[in-house]
This record gives sequence, structure tokens and C-alpha cells, in this order.
Amino acid sequence: MSDLNSKVAFITGGSKGIGYGVAEALIREGMRVAITSRSLAAAQKAAEQLNQIKPKAALGLEADVRDFSAQEEAVEETVKQFGQIDLVFANAGLGYFASIEDMEPEKWNEVIDTNLTGVFYTVKASLEALTKSKGFLITLSSLAGTNFFPTGSAYNASKFGLTGFTQSIMLDLRQHGIRVSTIMPGSVATYFNGHTPTEEDAWKIQPEDIGEMTVNLLKLNPRTLPSKIEVRPSMPPKK
Repeated sequence: MSDLNSKVAFITGGSKGIGYGVAEALIREGMRVAITSRSLAAAQKAAEQLNQIKPKAALGLEADVRDFSAQEEAVEETVKQFGQIDLVFANAGLGYFASIEDMEPEKWNEVIDTNLTGVFYTVKASLEALTKSKGFLITLSSLAGTNFFPTGSAYNASKFGLTGFTQSIMLDLRQHGIRVSTIMPGSVATYFNGHTPTEEDAWKIQPEDIGEMTVNLLKLNPRTLPSKIEVRPSMPPKK
């Protein structure tokens, strides 16, 4: 996908953080993007900001990744508005952290349903469009998908599962000309888990860094596929 101009991306959880950073990077390369959020107001506000970079390049949609029919409708609307989908970036995710003694079943289910089942729904809903375009699928896993830690039972399970899921479907979908990668960041300066980024987060990976990485992945010669990319801050603070 050496020329990204006029290509179309579908990004879940694109109203802020990594999803927004990826959307901005893609628009600056001439792409059009549909971003989803559980909040229609948040999605539309983010799309308005992105459209200041390039008019009519962004579409904001309400869609909860835990709802398969909502994902189908969002994909259908994207194709209706933009004609195609060349990239799906499955970014939406959340985390609750507690020891197993304190982990509530409702919180466990929400993490698994969002971070793992939600990606499955996104992929299933977009497969027809990606097959037509012979496009690219990127999932956002985490270093927590290969490194476990205390209080991480739900989050680790979801991200270990997502990493395995993505690597498995990579083998399925490359037979159809669809390239599949997962990006596994460490600490990123986002709003994840109620955090508000500040100047003290300057050492962390920034959302625009993941955006730049996504652009580079798309432009890489299609004969080569970085199927799993671990990303860490270069200089974390000394403990």
C-alpha cells in the first residue's frame, strides 16, 4: 500500500489516545478515516478536529465493540460513505486491575468482552470489505500480552488472548491477500484507565508514535510482514 492517498481506514476507539493518533497520522498521508466510540458525541467531536486537517476526511460513528450488530452497522456506514475499507485498526480497549480475590466477575467480563471478543467482532464485521480491498488489519495488543504481572489477571488474559488470536488469523487471512499485524506497546501517554496525560509522561510512547509506525507498516513492501511488533519507551525513568 505504498500510496495511501484516498485509502480508507476503520479505527475502533478512535476518539482519543492511540486511535486518534493513528487517525491523524493517516489523514496527513491522504487517507480517509472512520473512527468509532461508545459515545457518538465523542466520535463526532474527534472527527470535527480531524477534519480541520483535511476537510471531509473523517467520519465519527457510535459503536460499542462488544455489540456485533453495532460493528456491522459501523462498517456498513463506512463503506457507504467512503466506498471501501483498506485498513482496520482494532484499537478499542480498557483495563481493570485487581488481585484475583478482588476481581469482580462483571469487571472480568467487561475486559474480556472489550479487549478480546470485541476485536473478534470487529474482524468478523469487516472481513468482506478487507477481502475486497486485500487490505491490512492491525490489532492493538500490549506488552501485557507477553509479560504477566500481579493484579493483571483480566488484562493479561485479554491481551495474551488477543496476541494469539491475531497471530492465528494472520495465517488464515494472508491466504486471501490480507496482511495482519499486532502492535504491542508498553507505556503510552494516553487516557487509559482514567489517566490524564501530563508533561511528566514525556518519556512514554506517544500516540503519534504509534501513528507513524502504522504508516510505515502500510508502506512496507507487501512481500514482507512484521506480524508482531513489541514497542517500548527508549528511556523509562530509573526506579
